[in-house]
Amino acid sequence: MNRLLLLPLLLALVFLAPQLGSRADELPVPETATKPEPPKPVDLVICLDTSGSMQGLINAARQKLWSVVSELATAKPTPDLRVALLTYGSPGNDEAGHVILQSDLTRDLDLISEKLFAMTTRGGEEYVGRVVAHALDRLTWSRSDAVRIVFVAGNESADQDPVKPFREQARAAAARTIVVNAIYCGGADDGDASGYRELAALGKGRFAHIDHDHGTVAIATPYDKELAELSAAINKTYVAYGLVAKEARARQVAQDENAEAAGAPAAAERASAKAGKLYRNGAWDLVDKMGEEGFDLAKVAEADLPEELKKIEPEKRLAWLEAKKAERAKIQARILELSKLRDAHVKVEMDKQQLDDSRALDRALKDAIREQAADGGFEFEAK
Repeated sequence: MNRLLLLPLLLALVFLAPQLGSRADELPVPETATKPEPPKPVDLVICLDTSGSMQGLINAARQKLWSVVSELATAKPTPDLRVALLTYGSPGNDEAGHVILQSDLTRDLDLISEKLFAMTTRGGEEYVGRVVAHALDRLTWSRSDAVRIVFVAGNESADQDPVKPFREQARAAAARTIVVNAIYCGGADDGDASGYRELAALGKGRFAHIDHDHGTVAIATPYDKELAELSAAINKTYVAYGLVAKEARARQVAQDENAEAAGAPAAAERASAKAGKLYRNGAWDLVDKMGEEGFDLAKVAEADLPEELKKIEPEKRLAWLEAKKAERAKIQARILELSKLRDAHVKVEMDKQQLDDSRALDRALKDAIREQAADGGFEFEAK
């Protein structure tokens, strides 16, 4: 090329290069894909007195477990809920102060229900401090920024424990950002109520007094029958796999039956919870497992698959599971639709009959959970 022609070209590149560079800097940078934040944990620990006079408390817990779960399912964002259950007050296991760890923190809500319905009551020492100590030391708690809530419900003096004074245990819980709520089963002016007030104050929680024998409000509605039927129908969309498949499927059915035995309202509330966001069984159900990050059906061992899935050609199995998922979603949508109608009916009936649930176990649980979960960054719709 002629040198005289090359010189202008080189000069043009010198002058244009900075401008090209600045424009390149202005070009949009493609966004990198970010993983969604994992659900924030909520650890809910229920400690129930099982001494001889507490049958009403246990019955209330059996009836209203699913109502409490449904309440928490309305939180935004949806939490990662785990529940633990401890009992105290019945004789036995002297070394542990008559405390029994019924279940460590678990996402298996059917297991918690099973434990509740297996409980019996007997007279014994009610060591409130000891049950709080067990909760602090024996449970596999979530990380410290999780919402971590303990409820202790009983009706005798909180000051009976000679080994683990409740005041020390409440302070220890507060130091670990574990909130301790106290539910006294009796009148607000009873002499023993003051210890529960102090337990809640030191544990940075709430105090409530309930009528454990007559305070639970359960109203039958025209929607209960269909809700119970849908609760049974949704079970058919579960695809049990792995070593615990048979046991888990049987537990699910058994807890349906337990809820029905507790009354039509309890069965309806269980149905509503099964349609909610917190009834998840990925540990044994492939449809729920599909929704977990990194799920790969091909990595599930053939021996762990249910017989109904083994009969399907491998390349068609995922589509079959998707069909089950769609079927479940349809049933859940109908349950939630009926549940809204049921809630409205219950509200009207409570007003009509002038019923008050302010001294009910589930109201004490729900009010504290709402407040403390909100402190932890969750939001609930106004009531």
